[in-house]
Amino acid sequence: QSDVPCLFWIYQIYEYVLVIYTLSSRDAIITSSINSLTSFFSGFVIFSFLGYMSHKHSVPLDKVATDGPGLVFIIYPEAIATLPGSSVWAVIFFIMLLTLGIDSAMGGMESVITGLMDEFKFLHKHRELFTLFIVVSTFLISLFCVTNGGIYVFTLLDHFAAGTSILFGVLIEAIGIAWFYGVDRFSDDIEEMIGQRPGLYWRLCWKFVSPCFLLFMVVVSFATFNPPNYGTYTFPIWANMIGWCLAISSMTMVPLYAIYKMCTLPGKFCDRLAYAITPEHEHHLVDNGEVRRFTLQHWMVI
Repeated sequence: QSDVPCLFWIYQIYEYVLVIYTLSSRDAIITSSINSLTSFFSGFVIFSFLGYMSHKHSVPLDKVATDGPGLVFIIYPEAIATLPGSSVWAVIFFIMLLTLGIDSAMGGMESVITGLMDEFKFLHKHRELFTLFIVVSTFLISLFCVTNGGIYVFTLLDHFAAGTSILFGVLIEAIGIAWFYGVDRFSDDIEEMIGQRPGLYWRLCWKFVSPCFLLFMVVVSFATFNPPNYGTYTFPIWANMIGWCLAISSMTMVPLYAIYKMCTLPGKFCDRLAYAITPEHEHHLVDNGEVRRFTLQHWMVI
């Protein structure tokens, strides 16, 4: 039990050192490694707390260990309250949660804002108002999660919206960049930005390893699906149907947008397909009958 405050103190210092370091580092490999090591180290801290609570209340560990919001908002605050200087640790812990949530929200919202602005050019003149509109809209929608039944809404969203659909989106991105855009072109872009071309290991990972692993994870996530529950409450069938509609709503955007582009592009089917899978700056080559994506060399190059 005496090791728990020490571990928590070390972990908090490590978190803030990590933030300072990543803000000054531009090396993606180092940042990714530190991110993974952070998750690995946090496992020791979490299970130290769980063991401490299990010993304190004389209950089995599996009765203490919970996932989701229960771990963050119930188990952790209860454990922090038993530490010396609990008020200080509580403030530091929840500031860390707040900054982590803001950071995650900024990344997700920026992708939505940038994507919509790239598609609808007139929004560039009203970026501030459009950003405000997106922020206010998401805030109003998120108010459902702080109602009396908000924890059930949160559990449903957490179970369906943050799993398979994200893996599917990343899979499509990996295939789009590595296969349709081309690993060689992507490597040329990186060389132009940083002055160094990625090695063979990275190109093989982008072309083969990452898509295969992601496809495997998507299939496994479908095959091992378990209906959500909160404590002893099991969600009814209609709630699961709503959850699946939320998950599928983002995944279906990929084929729906592909169909939309195929219908709006000019020419015959082969011409429309060529335009759809070719970057816009190479459309003049398609006009001249040079479709790089229709050649075997494009698909085999690494």
